[in-house]
Amino acid sequence: MLSSPGVMACSRTCSRILGLSLGTTALFAAGANTVLLFPNWDVSYLLRGLIGRQAMLGSGLWGGGLMMLTALLSSSLAFLGALICFITSGVALKDGPLCMFDASSFNQMQAWKYGYPFKDLHNRNYLYDRSLWNSVCLEPSKAVIWHVSFFSTLLCISLLQILLVVIHFINSFLGLFCSLCEK
Repeated sequence: MLSSPGVMACSRTCSRILGLSLGTTALFAAGANTVLLFPNWDVSYLLRGLIGRQAMLGSGLWGGGLMMLTALLSSSLAFLGALICFITSGVALKDGPLCMFDASSFNQMQAWKYGYPFKDLHNRNYLYDRSLWNSVCLEPSKAVIWHVSFFSTLLCISLLQILLVVIHFINSFLGLFCSLCEK
């Protein structure tokens, strides 16, 4: 029987665990996005405006962080925030980091410039070709490792948040349905 006290207790316990999990992942997402603003822990890149578009969007701060904390108020906002963070992180991983690179090797006029050198590589994927990681981006040092590490973290966290919100929605629906069935 769906309305048994055991099912209701399970629903309440599940809600508590989901709430704690969503809150924890929100803090981790906000932290990961904050770290992306300071490559190699150096504030000068932020001050000079040399931070990638996806990191500056702050989807981990407001999408995976703030909106996820509002999950207690609205599951749809939490789902939207996690989805935006997931999509932004995926695009960031596809495009690669904003860094200084030697543009002359890409048949362009200016020799050194800031940009997204991996964005238009049609014959190679920088994610699978680690020889590109330290040879293309000249500044900040280890830009690819930093970028891949934290955007991969945001991608995983946001996927976990999407799953938790879906479970939360199902649990809330079952809790409501079971409470309506009580005598």
